[in-house]
Amino acid sequence: MCGIIGYVGNKPAVPILVNGLKQLEYRGYDSAGLAVVNMNGSLEVRRAAGKLENLEAVLENKPLVGSFGVGHTRWATHGVPSEENAHPHRDSEGKIVVVHNGIIENYLPLRERLTASGHQFVTDTDTETIVHLVSEYFEGELEGAVRRALEDLTGIYAIAAMAVDDPQKIVAARQGPPLVVGLGNGQHFVSSDVTPILSHSRRVIFLDDGQIATVSPDEVKVTDLSGNLVETEPQQISWDPVTAQKGGYRHFMLKEINEQPEAVRDSLVGRLERGAGTVDLPELEIAGKTLDKKMAGSLSKLFLLACGTSWHAALVGKFWIESLAQLPVEVDYGSEFRYRDPLVPENAVALSITQSGETADTLAAMREAKEKGASLWTICNVVGSMATRLADGTIHTHAGPEIGVASTKAFTTQLACLYQLALRLAQLRGTLALNEIRARVEGLAHIPTAIEHTLRQETKLVELAHRLSSRQNFLYLGRGMLYPIALEGALKLKEVSYIHAEGYPAGEMKHGPIALIEKRLPVLGVAPQGPWYEKMFSNLQEVRAREGYLVGLVTEGDTRVADIVDAVIEVPECAPELAPILCSVPLQQLAYHIAVHRGCDVDQPRNLAKSVTVE
Repeated sequence: MCGIIGYVGNKPAVPILVNGLKQLEYRGYDSAGLAVVNMNGSLEVRRAAGKLENLEAVLENKPLVGSFGVGHTRWATHGVPSEENAHPHRDSEGKIVVVHNGIIENYLPLRERLTASGHQFVTDTDTETIVHLVSEYFEGELEGAVRRALEDLTGIYAIAAMAVDDPQKIVAARQGPPLVVGLGNGQHFVSSDVTPILSHSRRVIFLDDGQIATVSPDEVKVTDLSGNLVETEPQQISWDPVTAQKGGYRHFMLKEINEQPEAVRDSLVGRLERGAGTVDLPELEIAGKTLDKKMAGSLSKLFLLACGTSWHAALVGKFWIESLAQLPVEVDYGSEFRYRDPLVPENAVALSITQSGETADTLAAMREAKEKGASLWTICNVVGSMATRLADGTIHTHAGPEIGVASTKAFTTQLACLYQLALRLAQLRGTLALNEIRARVEGLAHIPTAIEHTLRQETKLVELAHRLSSRQNFLYLGRGMLYPIALEGALKLKEVSYIHAEGYPAGEMKHGPIALIEKRLPVLGVAPQGPWYEKMFSNLQEVRAREGYLVGLVTEGDTRVADIVDAVIEVPECAPELAPILCSVPLQQLAYHIAVHRGCDVDQPRNLAKSVTVE
C-alpha cells in the first residue's frame, strides 16, 4: 500500500503535494518523493528514503516551483527502501514520470523486453517498468501512451503519470487499489484517498477498476481502457480530514478489519495460478538457489518462529504444512527458542513469521537457528526489515501498513501465505495430486469474497458486544486447527478491551477449565463444519449444562448449534482447511466492538506497542 497525490492548477504545487503526502503517510513511510514541471517546462524530481520529514529537508535545500506535479509515499514491495527506489520514477530521457501503488506481476519479462529496446533501468522496482512502457508508446499524447502501457501489464495498480511534452495534465488509472479525483475551480487533484483533497474540495469522483482519468486545470475526463467516455457522478464528502484518513472509520483497527478482503487478495496476486491450479513462490531460496523439487524433497524439518498473534498463525501453519506437505513442523515462541538448546537436523529450515520484521525476540531466534545450521525463511509485511535481510527467502504478505496495535489484516494475510507455502511444498514434494492442489487453489481464491460476506454481519456483532461488554472473564474453545483461532480471539479481546480471556482446546476443558464455568460466563465455541464438528458440539453441550453464556461461531445455516446456544455468529461455508481464516474475522470484530463499548483506546491499547524491538 502506497500513497499517491497529484495536482494541476494555478497555485504552487509543492506545498499542496507535501501537505497531501502528510495526510497519506499512514499508507507507507519507507520513502517519499515528488515531481514538478517547473516554470521553464523542465521536469524536476526530489526523493528521500525514510519518512516524509527527510523529503522536506531535501526540499528546503533544493526548492521546487511549479503548478502541476505528483507525489508519492512508499510502502515497499519490490526493491529495498532507498532513495533510488523511491517514487516518482522517470524514463531514460527524464521527460515522463510515474507514481504507482500496487504490484506488477510480469515486470521482469517486460523489463527484459524494454532493456533490449534500449531503455536503461536504474532501480529494483516493478514500477519503473511502467514509466518505460509509457515512454516506449509516447507519441506526443500521454493518455494514449498510458492506455497502451496498461494493456501490457499484469497485476494490480493505481498510477498517476505526467509528461513534459504533454503539459498541464495528469493521467491516472486504476485496477485494484483505490484512486480518487478531486474537483476544484481551475484546479483538480488525484489521490489514493479523499484525505488530502478535503481542505481544497469536497466534490470527488471515485474511479472504478479499468478506468482512466485525464486531469487538467479546466477538465476531468474519465474513459475506460478502450477509450470510451464514462459518465461519472461526483460525490459530496462530509468527512473531516482526520476521519478521512481512517477511510471514514472511527478507528484504524476497524478500518484494517474491513481492509482484509483487499489485503488477502493482494497476498495471493502473482502466486496463485488458477488456470494451472498451482502455487508459485519464487521468493523461497536455499543457499542462493530457488527452492526446487530436489531441495524440497530433502527438507527434514521446518521450525516456525513467531511471537504474539504471529505465533497463533504459526500454529495453524503447522497443521497445514504437516497434513498437506508431509513435512515435520515445530512451532516455537521467538522468545523461548534460544533457551531450550533446540536440536536442528541437517536440511532444516527456520521460518519466522512477523508483521514488522523487527521483533527482537523473533530476530534472535532466527540468528540462533542460523548458527545451528538451518536455512532461514520469513513471512513478513515490511520490505527491507531486518527479518527480510537475515532470511534466505521472504514471502511478503502485502497487507500494507497496519496502524492499529492489535493485529488484524496482518494475521489473515500471514495465514493466506502459510497456506500457499503448504501447497507449494506439497506440489514440490509430490504429496498431493495435481487435482487436489487445484481444488485447494480454487478454494483459497474465493476466500477474499467470503471475508467480504463475513464482514456484513457487523450489526449483529455490535448488539452482542453490547450484551457482553460488562463481563470480566471469557473462555474461547476450539479444536484442531481452530484451537489457535480460539487463542487469537481471546488475545484480541485481552489486547483491546482489557477483559481477561483464555483460549483452550475444547477437548481439554474437562481437564480443569470446566471448573471455571458458572452461570452466564461467556464461552465462545469456534465450531464451523469440519472434522471436529461433532466433538465440538458435545463440548458446547457440556457448557450448556453448566449454564454458561454460550456463543457459537458456526457455518451459515447450522441449526443444531443454534438450538443450544445463546447467540450465533456465522461464517460462509468453505473448505474446512480454510475455516481458520474466515473464523478469525468476526472474532476481531467482536473484540473491537466490546472495547468500544467499554471506552478503551482501541488503536493504542495500554502498555502495548506495534513492534516490540526489545527483549
